[in-house]
Amino acid sequence: MTVYKIKRIYESPESDDGYRVLVDRLWPRGISKERAALDEWAKDIAPTNELRQWFGHDPEKFVGFMSRYTEELDASSVAATLKQQWQKHPVVTLLYSAKDIEHNQAVVLQQWLER
Repeated sequence: MTVYKIKRIYESPESDDGYRVLVDRLWPRGISKERAALDEWAKDIAPTNELRQWFGHDPEKFVGFMSRYTEELDASSVAATLKQQWQKHPVVTLLYSAKDIEHNQAVVLQQWLER
């Protein structure tokens, strides 16, 4: 069974990160590809631009964001395919750039992947 972890892209890579996936639609500021140490950039699994802009990382909108993003994931064949591919790895670390560690798309994606 795959363990899904979440981590800010600005934190240093560690040996127990397993398969490292950036789940942001936009490349994070100030991070080189080398420093990111990614195995994959899955921008197509990130929230749509419309949803991302609506949310604006406002914690008061997080419940609505969770619901809408989960609906996007449920309807996405790309998300279903990625979930299947990632299940081949013992550990997958979902990397995000948001400053808020509790209210971001990686939190929602982790819950969706684990259900």
